[in-house]
Amino acid sequence: MSSTTIHPSVRGAAASSGHRDDGHALIAEDGRRLAASWFEPPQGSARAVALVSAATGVPRGFYAAFAQWLASRGYAVLTYDYRGIAGSREGALRRERATMRDWAVLDMSAALAAAELRREGRGLPLLLVGHSFGGNCIAFARGVERADAILGVGSQLGEPRLYPGVHGAVAQVFFRAWVPSVVAAFGHLPGWALGPGAQPLPAGVARQWGAWGLRRGWAYADPAMAPHRSASAVLAPVHLWGIDDDLTYAPPRAVDALAAQFRNAAVQRHQLAPADVGRRRLGHFGVFRRDPGPRAWARLLAPIEAATPALRTAGLQPLG
Repeated sequence: MSSTTIHPSVRGAAASSGHRDDGHALIAEDGRRLAASWFEPPQGSARAVALVSAATGVPRGFYAAFAQWLASRGYAVLTYDYRGIAGSREGALRRERATMRDWAVLDMSAALAAAELRREGRGLPLLLVGHSFGGNCIAFARGVERADAILGVGSQLGEPRLYPGVHGAVAQVFFRAWVPSVVAAFGHLPGWALGPGAQPLPAGVARQWGAWGLRRGWAYADPAMAPHRSASAVLAPVHLWGIDDDLTYAPPRAVDALAAQFRNAAVQRHQLAPADVGRRRLGHFGVFRRDPGPRAWARLLAPIEAATPALRTAGLQPLG
């Protein structure tokens, strides 16, 4: 499917950090407040800035261990919650009017603006990290073409035709029948409708997720998104990673379809096998858990830092 919700496998992934500052709020163009956290390097000043954009319905806290690790290497790292999710939820979910378009066009743009402000003055390089939806839609954020590099993990075009066998059939039923019927009954998409441990989604987010899933070309073929589509303006390195045992959410063909959107960028496709980082299974969420943690994160970062001159010469702490 195009983007993801919290699964039991992501619980407990966050790590506490003495360098985490939760006293931040992003303000989107429409005035909506978004909860955010900054992770700063433990010693000295930042050498680079990283923006981490989450999968659908996943709170920013899930990425805290990863953000802390990036900070230990010299990045100033920003994580945030999309409207209607976790710290950015306001009031009853049934009254929330958020859509996926809002997440991509308004919330991602607000986060990107904050990351750019952090880099100003010193000319720090900027790395955008997206998990699932966070990588699917970052190209709709204002100013994405000014980033020095984009790293997507489990990010894809969520069209059922791109999914193998039973996974494609399940996605068809999910988008065509399950999402609209459950939202009609409850006024939002409850967590149980997505699986154990999942976060509920606002009705508008769920409906647009379903509509994009049934559209050939996904969000990139939605006329309403055309004015915000900036993938072709990206010239920087774009590295997209698929996980070998992640066929339910981001199989190789779906990741390849997203890669094709960045037609002018220096795109590289990578696959990660669980055995590469000493695991029997990773799935869609396992890469961001504390175990395998740095072993996996160093593998993800090494190619894109090597391919990005501004990151390669930033003086970051060695990978390890």
